Amino acid sequence: GVWIMAYTTIDDPSAYFQVAAYSNNGSTITVTNDGNSDLKPDLIWNKQRTNGGYHGLWDSSRGISRSLSSNVNGSEQLSSGKGITAFNTDGFTGVEGSWAEFNQGSQTSVAWQWKVNGGTTTSLSANINSVCQVNQDAGISIVKYTCTGGGNGQSVQHGLGLVPQVIITKNRTDASYSDWITYHHSFGYANFVKLNSTAASATNSPYNQIAPTSSTYNVSIDLVEATKDYVSYVFAPIQGYSKFGSYVGNGNGANGPFVYTGFKPAFVMIKVTSAVESWVMFDGARKPVNRDDNVASIYANTNGAEYTGASYHNLDILSNGFKVLLTNTAVNASGASYIYMAFAENPFVTSTGVPTTAR
Repeated sequence: GVWIMAYTTIDDPSAYFQVAAYSNNGSTITVTNDGNSDLKPDLIWNKQRTNGGYHGLWDSSRGISRSLSSNVNGSEQLSSGKGITAFNTDGFTGVEGSWAEFNQGSQTSVAWQWKVNGGTTTSLSANINSVCQVNQDAGISIVKYTCTGGGNGQSVQHGLGLVPQVIITKNRTDASYSDWITYHHSFGYANFVKLNSTAASATNSPYNQIAPTSSTYNVSIDLVEATKDYVSYVFAPIQGYSKFGSYVGNGNGANGPFVYTGFKPAFVMIKVTSAVESWVMFDGARKPVNRDDNVASIYANTNGAEYTGASYHNLDILSNGFKVLLTNTAVNASGASYIYMAFAENPFVTSTGVPTTAR
């Protein structure tokens, strides 16, 4: 027989990740996903698009009544009865509320959604015990842990069975030690960035300057404050579905860097690590055409409305990656270093060797 390379283990990424762009109604709203598969989300990252408003993150490990915002270093908020109130079999329901400016009337919003394990968790033991909701097939784990003392350099299990390439950890209970501490393998385990900040990468990583393994990651400094509760979103790459890489800017707006992912991205988030600039978020749902130049961008670290200026954040979403089409420092300064996270809409080639095409 003829041997066919398995380009992906996930032929339908919409089973694990979907983006919903929707219009608010100012009261109770049910958002239904439109991907090939039904997706009951376990992690929802929601942002109002047309007006300023906090980002809101809900997950089924912390519980539906608890929300966090990527653009602040504040503690977790109780949003019971407001914001997102239910994870449905193919989307979610929510009620208009002030937290995250959720579902304010006459506005539009976007929700990035990941399936994990339906809220079912496993308790794992290390120096610090953790409660993990894991989907090894999709390379995602939601980790909850509580520090009880013990100081720097403690290990936490994540349950993936794969080496994580991105870890984002948030102190849930203390606003004074509450930055979104982010590890990305591309700039090395000694360095880190903050999801809620424009700051360039810094050294002396709170992940104890030790590389994560297929079972654990290490925490220190701001990530071991006793007696505080933490949540980590932990990601490992799955070929044809997710990629966490880097590129170097060339400053050429007409012919910027092409970044190969091996799939057509549904979502891309970019951060320049060598300069002070915002995290820029793109997705195909907010401009569903093949040539996504002038795709609207959202900044993960601010509460501003999405930016649609023609000369600022241009991204061309392709069948096998993305191309940056501008010179702004946030995404393409000459010689600058960038990291990205990307999740698939379609694999470039399916598990049976069938190529997919751009929309």
